[in-house]
Amino acid sequence: MPNRILTIVGARPQFVKAAMVSRALSAFGGVEEVLVHTGQHYDDNMSSVFFRELGIREPDLNLQIGSGSHGAQTGQMLVAIERAIVDADPRAVLVYGDTNSTLAGALAAAKLGVPLLHVEAGLRSFNRAMPEEVNRVVADTLASVLYAPTSRAVENLAAEGILAPRVLEVGDVMYDAALSFRERVSPSRYIAAPYVLATIHRAENTDDPSRLSAILDALRTIARSCAVILPLHPRTRARIEGNPALVEGIQILKPVGYLEMLRLERDAAVILTDSGGVQKEAFFQGVPCVTIRRETEWVELVEAGWNRLADPERSDAIVSAYEGALRDALPAKIPLYGDGAAAQRVAGHIAGISR
Repeated sequence: MPNRILTIVGARPQFVKAAMVSRALSAFGGVEEVLVHTGQHYDDNMSSVFFRELGIREPDLNLQIGSGSHGAQTGQMLVAIERAIVDADPRAVLVYGDTNSTLAGALAAAKLGVPLLHVEAGLRSFNRAMPEEVNRVVADTLASVLYAPTSRAVENLAAEGILAPRVLEVGDVMYDAALSFRERVSPSRYIAAPYVLATIHRAENTDDPSRLSAILDALRTIARSCAVILPLHPRTRARIEGNPALVEGIQILKPVGYLEMLRLERDAAVILTDSGGVQKEAFFQGVPCVTIRRETEWVELVEAGWNRLADPERSDAIVSAYEGALRDALPAKIPLYGDGAAAQRVAGHIAGISR
């Protein structure tokens, strides 16, 4: 069997993680990586800019699946990924996080009997209504090796009977990226401080009219006293199209690249988000965060006092959480996500098992 792995990416957070692991893997040598992009995120601001900024080589295969319902998108990916695995004949398939690309890659690898490696394993929000929760549980169940970012993730897996030697606590590759690219982050060109940065994209928030209305009402209220910047995910843009009153007073941006997002995060007074990755990036940047969800997979941030949850159905709860985050002093920073060498640990392990 060739000394080859097949890596599957498809969405913005995966591009960041793959940039770090692929770079580390190439430094070890002796392993060929076949990079497959599903096309889950496909326009320039959602995909290509990340490849350029992060120095990721062009994918060996772009499946160009695009948008669609969860079932349709995952089904199309499954068919195409299966074909890619058969053609590449890898020793293992590598997936990241919790997207439909991850789910399809995990299922395809399992059906073909190819070992599955899962980076960012063990996260749990314990809310099965979230598609991402289902995706990560399935990927973890099927994985031969699970690279967990935190001790809490290891505990979650142990509670499900998934134990060492399948599970390795390696740290968080997103932290590696934040450290690696912080020197390239200059002041934001968009607006003078102070401002609040908001990101809203999860389907349970954007596709529920009452939730989206409550969230945007809260952002409009906050915007009366502090500028609010909202880089608009395509899903969110589609939901508010034709109704500009929903975002009146809010500064709307197109989706931004990784470096610009780091700039916006670093200079914000408070970050409001429903994104898993942005919660961590707020912590990396030393900025207080409000997560507009009832639960989070990154519970250690809430326990450490760096993040607080706000009910997405209550505008007043979101505003109150924002005011608390703005008012209260942040606690001392503690190491939660490793030492910045997670990608090297993942790559070193892959180089060893692929030989």
